[in-house]
Amino acid sequence: MLPLDVRAPRNAMSVDVEDWFQVQAYAGVIRRDEWEGLDRRVEANTDRLLEILDAAATRATFFTLGWVAERHPALIRRIVAGGHELASHGHGHELVHEIGPSAFRDDVRRARNVLEDIGGVAVRGYRAPTFSISLGLTPWAHAVLAEEGYSYSSSQFPIRHDLYGDSAAPRGPHRPRPDGVLELPMTTLALFGRNLPCSGGGWFRLMPYGLFRAGLRRVNATENWPGIFYVHPWEIDPRQPRVRSASRLSRFRHRTGLASMSQRLERVLRDFSWGRMDEVFAAALAQQVRTDQQLHGVE
Repeated sequence: MLPLDVRAPRNAMSVDVEDWFQVQAYAGVIRRDEWEGLDRRVEANTDRLLEILDAAATRATFFTLGWVAERHPALIRRIVAGGHELASHGHGHELVHEIGPSAFRDDVRRARNVLEDIGGVAVRGYRAPTFSISLGLTPWAHAVLAEEGYSYSSSQFPIRHDLYGDSAAPRGPHRPRPDGVLELPMTTLALFGRNLPCSGGGWFRLMPYGLFRAGLRRVNATENWPGIFYVHPWEIDPRQPRVRSASRLSRFRHRTGLASMSQRLERVLRDFSWGRMDEVFAAALAQQVRTDQQLHGVE
């Protein structure tokens, strides 16, 4: 386990910048070649998140699709101007374990180049679409990220789930392989022999708020770990188009709790201390740099 900086903000706030039609729940009913013709709502929704974060004096990490950045460059510049960390969500929101090493390399390289060109800042972090990096299916992913200039990934979710998850992954910061980047997995609560999600997203919208708050407080207090929270711009947009051709389960997962998400987010911002991923995990990232220097004989 890698060290944490106790002086940094206790928990890490993050935003996965993608639009409503790019989610995995709709992948089987909305084709990629349809994306250009659909109602893009990501810019307005992300601006609203920026306002919520600014009101709470909170800086976050924005894991952003290259596809979105190409179409909304002014939004990317507003994220950077607000003091937030600009990070990569890949380019086309494709599952890592489906596209393979070569296409993955092209995807993360393209996204990083686009984001850095528009944002004018270095992009060090990466989060896989739908947490689609796992020890079993993508053992090569962390090394590819390192070779492409990234410093960390926040792509593993150590839970059991039908769409994603890697219950065998460590729950804390770690390096899955010595030639790869640091992995900062999504926060889970170890209870009754299982890892329970405690990170935001659909789980946060579904569970009682008090239960989530108690879980994150327990992680902070008993394990002395920062939590990682994530939210999507479409989660605060209950007026987004309905996709009636999607399955009942997909519609339930996507739409439940949208109407109250803004208020719940404001509440969690008040109840905990938050910061950017690169700030919260600064000590672990610095240790990774020192380890790499030692491996390569650099003083």
